[in-house]
Amino acid sequence: MKFSDYTYVRPDFDSYKQNYLEALHNLEEATTLETAKSAIDALNHLRATIDTAANLAAIRHSIDTTDHFYEEEDAFWNEYQPHFESLDFQFYRCLLTSPLLEELKTIYPKTLFLFAESRVKLFDEALIELFQKENQLTSDYGKLIASAQLTFQGSTYTLAQLRPFTEHKNREIRLEAIQVQTAFFADNESKFDSIYDELVKVRTEIAHKLGFENYVAFADVHMNRWDYDRKMIETYRQEILEKVVPITQKLYARQRERNQLNKATFADLPLVYPNGNATPKGSAEELVDKARTMYRELSQETGEFFDFMVEHELLDLLSKKGKQSGGYCTFIQEYQSPFIFANFNGTSGDVDVLTHEAGHAFQAYQSRWIKEPEILFPNYESCEIHSMSMEFLAWPWMDRFFEEETEKYKFAHLASSVQFLPYGVLVDHFQQEVYENPDWTPEQRKACWRELERRYCPERDYSEFPDLDRGLYWFRQGHIFESPFYYIDYTLAQVCAFQFWYRSIVAQDPTTWQDYLAICQVGGTQTFLEILKTANLRSPFEKGALDDTLKAVDDYLAAVAEEQLK
Repeated sequence: MKFSDYTYVRPDFDSYKQNYLEALHNLEEATTLETAKSAIDALNHLRATIDTAANLAAIRHSIDTTDHFYEEEDAFWNEYQPHFESLDFQFYRCLLTSPLLEELKTIYPKTLFLFAESRVKLFDEALIELFQKENQLTSDYGKLIASAQLTFQGSTYTLAQLRPFTEHKNREIRLEAIQVQTAFFADNESKFDSIYDELVKVRTEIAHKLGFENYVAFADVHMNRWDYDRKMIETYRQEILEKVVPITQKLYARQRERNQLNKATFADLPLVYPNGNATPKGSAEELVDKARTMYRELSQETGEFFDFMVEHELLDLLSKKGKQSGGYCTFIQEYQSPFIFANFNGTSGDVDVLTHEAGHAFQAYQSRWIKEPEILFPNYESCEIHSMSMEFLAWPWMDRFFEEETEKYKFAHLASSVQFLPYGVLVDHFQQEVYENPDWTPEQRKACWRELERRYCPERDYSEFPDLDRGLYWFRQGHIFESPFYYIDYTLAQVCAFQFWYRSIVAQDPTTWQDYLAICQVGGTQTFLEILKTANLRSPFEKGALDDTLKAVDDYLAAVAEEQLK
């Protein structure tokens, strides 16, 4: 069955609630492990139907935000998702108070109970109206981004479609493209400010009413940071500032010299090479065919997985009018199907999607045995190990995509992965400052962003972009609006992915693939540090781990001669 044939039906909440409460009553009344398990299995089946419906509605709305039917379904889920979560809250509470709890822990993953403990702390039926408002505000942000119709050189583009011009060899074209891009955010500044101001207020109110000091504390529980805490994150951010920023500045200086510039402004940063960045060769269909061959050659498991994705049409890759920005992977429970969403635009990012999002999808495909929807995927910092590591495990096949520009792609890919780390922790630092100061004005938030940007990303010279110099850049970072405090997880995973890169590419360790496969197969049944142990990786929080990892990457990049990059 193809994705287009997957059936979406809006659930009847009252009917669902009745069935749910009956199954929950059976769990409450269970006196044996067998009857308790039967009740939990029934609840998991019910929850899978809702997870499937919500995902189908979200996917189809993101593909075309102008589709009236799915626009109404998006509004329905914004309103009713908290009601469904209310039922799950009752399940978690019942699970944790069951007299059979210790016996249940012997047959279900411990992360299910850790997750339940987190969610019990984060929900109160009295707050449903606030959760509904938060949902609607994040939808408003997504629609605002998707509404961008940017006029450039006589044609109209979405934000994603404009991106190739921001990397153009001709500086005037790059400059104009970034100015058009920035003008969209400046023209809609009051709308972005209003949405975010409301989000900060709503989230802070939720946190306070649940007994948290601020939304930062709420978010760390919500993100299931079971192995580490905010203090460890702050120390890690400081290490990135002290140890990574010097490396990134060397790379930017090398880029400036390569491009024969005395001074590089923000308009010069996207162009890595004077003769143009590496671009994939072939149409979207041809890139998918190349990816299919690559995954068949990588392993039997990846070959089977990608064939499944293609044959069931589970990839929506082309950028088009009305489509939401960015890329993501999700999982449709009742069809046992991962789904990949992207916005191809002719840049190297198209290949990154076919490796990054495929890493997420491959993990979900390997974890289909898990019946509890909340732990099919692991926590975000672990999820991103699968995706970012797959980007590097695919390196031996990059010549299929980039041909004579393969070495240019590999160098830029590895260098940009290092350069991402300071920005990634900047996003986390900014959000911590914002939610610790929820009464800030929009101007104060922008000033904070710009001050942190100068600290973590000193290469950003906005002298040609006064609106960005005022601190508007973060408007385009959807995670800040839609997935607060998610972003630092990318950096933690990147440090781990570098280790897979070293083992597979530099050391050519034959155990690398089996370790990667192992963490895909455990899904969310292990915590972050447990997953690292399964993969034989060192924790980013471990003393010395960051130094060793960064040295390996820095040495590799330094050894690549400029002659190889022409």
